[in-house]
Amino acid sequence: MKPRSSQLSPPIVLTFAASDPSGGAGMQADLMTISSIGCHPLSVTTALTVQDTVGVDSVLAVDADCVEDQARTLLEDMPVSAFKVGLLGSLENIAVIAGIVADYPAVPLVLDPVLASGRGDELADEEMITGLRELLMPLTTILTPNSLEARRLVDGNRDGTDDETDPLSPTLVECAQSLLDLGCEYVLLTGTHDNTVRVINNLYRKGLGLVRSDAWDRLPDSYHGSGCTLASAIAANLAHGLSMDEAVGAAQEYTWQALVAGFRPGMGQFLPDRFFRIRARRGGFDD
Repeated sequence: MKPRSSQLSPPIVLTFAASDPSGGAGMQADLMTISSIGCHPLSVTTALTVQDTVGVDSVLAVDADCVEDQARTLLEDMPVSAFKVGLLGSLENIAVIAGIVADYPAVPLVLDPVLASGRGDELADEEMITGLRELLMPLTTILTPNSLEARRLVDGNRDGTDDETDPLSPTLVECAQSLLDLGCEYVLLTGTHDNTVRVINNLYRKGLGLVRSDAWDRLPDSYHGSGCTLASAIAANLAHGLSMDEAVGAAQEYTWQALVAGFRPGMGQFLPDRFFRIRARRGGFDD
């Protein structure tokens, strides 16, 4: 039997992420999201975690040489249409991955700056944040922080508060501009952690400022892996050839629908249902 033409292959997305054994976030979330949007996912494991739907107990970074070997082996074999970067585990991994993606400047890079778990467990120290700012963000096509992550990336503010009485405390608009100044082409600042009736997500572009704003009904539950889902969905849509505006819009719609269809399998947060379309056709979950 003749091999099928490589032209019949779906778009390929390579994710750099930590493994989440709960299947809620991290690499598992990326693989499910990318697959459900019609792309073929490749994965480079950056760290192993001990976690469940409640929180993260520990993180063991994979050796940087192993991270590089995983990625280089895949990239020598298959063409990649988008990169997605999540939790990286160590400064050494950040440096290695920056060197890898720099060799592929035409491939869009979606960076989800995972700095803490939903429970507040620290997942990146100040050295790693500096590495993200100096090594990866100048190579980033779109950065997808929530408001807490944005402020910490800009000024190291751990609790993400915005003291409007302090003239030195940056507003979220100023945070977005500062992140663009660090080299990101786009910043999608999500409002999941803001005290607003609706979730407001704002897309900023270098040299243009605010270029898109979307409002979504705030759901009553707390979700594990929503940020991973959004960033992976953007990467998959970019891999399909959508413009940034189209990719961000479609990714938000997909993520919101996955959250609406979310389920709570454990004692902690709800998980997004990345296969909500398939389950809807089958009539929901089996009894």
